[in-house]
Amino acid sequence: MADHFDLTVIGTGPGGYVCAIRAAQLGLKVAVVEKWARHGGTCLNIGCIPSKALLHVTELYSEAQHNFSKLGIDIDAPKVNLEKMMAHKDATVESNVSGIDFLMKKNGITVFRGTGSLASASKVIVTPDTGDPKTIDTRNVVLATGSVPANLKGIDIDEERIVTSTGALKLSKVPEHLLIVGAGVIGLELGSVWQRLGAMVTVVEFLDRILPGMDGEVAKQFQRMLTKQGFAFKLATKVTGIDSSGDKLKATLEPAAGGTPQVLDCDVALIAIGRAPYTEGLGLEIVGVERDERGRIKTDAHFKTNIDGIYAIGDVIAGPMLAHKAEDEGVAVAEILAGQAGHVNYGVIPGVVYTSPEVASIGKTEDELKAAGIDYKVGKFPFTANGRAKAMLATDGFVKILADVSTDRVLGAHMIGHNVGEMIHEIAVLMEFGGSAEDLARTCHAHPTLSEAVREAALSLEDGAIHM
Repeated sequence: MADHFDLTVIGTGPGGYVCAIRAAQLGLKVAVVEKWARHGGTCLNIGCIPSKALLHVTELYSEAQHNFSKLGIDIDAPKVNLEKMMAHKDATVESNVSGIDFLMKKNGITVFRGTGSLASASKVIVTPDTGDPKTIDTRNVVLATGSVPANLKGIDIDEERIVTSTGALKLSKVPEHLLIVGAGVIGLELGSVWQRLGAMVTVVEFLDRILPGMDGEVAKQFQRMLTKQGFAFKLATKVTGIDSSGDKLKATLEPAAGGTPQVLDCDVALIAIGRAPYTEGLGLEIVGVERDERGRIKTDAHFKTNIDGIYAIGDVIAGPMLAHKAEDEGVAVAEILAGQAGHVNYGVIPGVVYTSPEVASIGKTEDELKAAGIDYKVGKFPFTANGRAKAMLATDGFVKILADVSTDRVLGAHMIGHNVGEMIHEIAVLMEFGGSAEDLARTCHAHPTLSEAVREAALSLEDGAIHM
């Protein structure tokens, strides 16, 4: 006999497990299908969580190396114990994924281990690693299978010397020279980890700038900061091949527009050119689920595919490949299936680069506003003028707020500086409620805090910042 459920979610990354929990809270009988041994998907197991553990540890190490003496803390030169560092990372992952197991049990969600595939709009086949397949009868299916690292043609990933983010999180030693292909978030974060530990880092990017899609002014200043830290950048450059036959990797680089190639020697090459939706083995062709030209599953405004009863969320559909975007979509589709009005405001999804300093962004960039012909104004405030930042030796960066000239409504914000990944959310709340720059400027902020820079940037949109 098949099991019967109101909802079956395939994939238990941030989008899938959040969708399942919210649906169960709303009274639906829910099953999840997960082929990995642990819940949490890429984010919790081999992405967001382990990378942030290493970023935190190496940031402390860098602070001890460079700032402690300035603050009057005299210590012997700190040493890296990579084995203990990796143990901390693994313990962090274990704590998070075991938490998902607890939440599944707490919410009465049935867990099936194995690969899930669609036999029809109402039947899911679960194929375990060993044993016979099982059939789930279900009223609705949510596809939440996430994404996988994209690769360059002709380059063979071995996850030891030529690695994706997965391999870069578990290197057994600090590479002498790390080549990063791609100047996006993943490459710059993982490059920061290994650069702080002593690696020489070279970043090769096909475009003529880093952090494509983020604010241009932020990207330029951030590149200068990373260069000062020791990063080397080769922009408007492509990698056409990597020879792994010798003791050193030999990467062939060419100008993006064409020209004379050069060979760069390195110990490890991280391929970080983006991610691709993972839909392999889902049976989309069997039931006729449509995909777009990039392989993403097509959905309507309510996350429904062209097949009734089949929905999709997260990295397998259009939009930024962010864990919190997938979570919001998971909540929204669960509420829709429960008869409520689930919704995601795609104009208010923050993005963060967890380097040192951090980069945070929300809403429209200046380039996007210019392209749309929107008359906007800019308010900026540097951390060099912030008292708390001075006390922390964290004066790099600034806060920039963009607002509509006629309505004063905040359209976007872009920050670079210490802890801005936490600070961006007051802008998110303001924008969610359609707030103005004046609303922000008139809101009392505690002193002394880094967040005062946000208020000062808002003040600068009118009569001017107080402390500049």
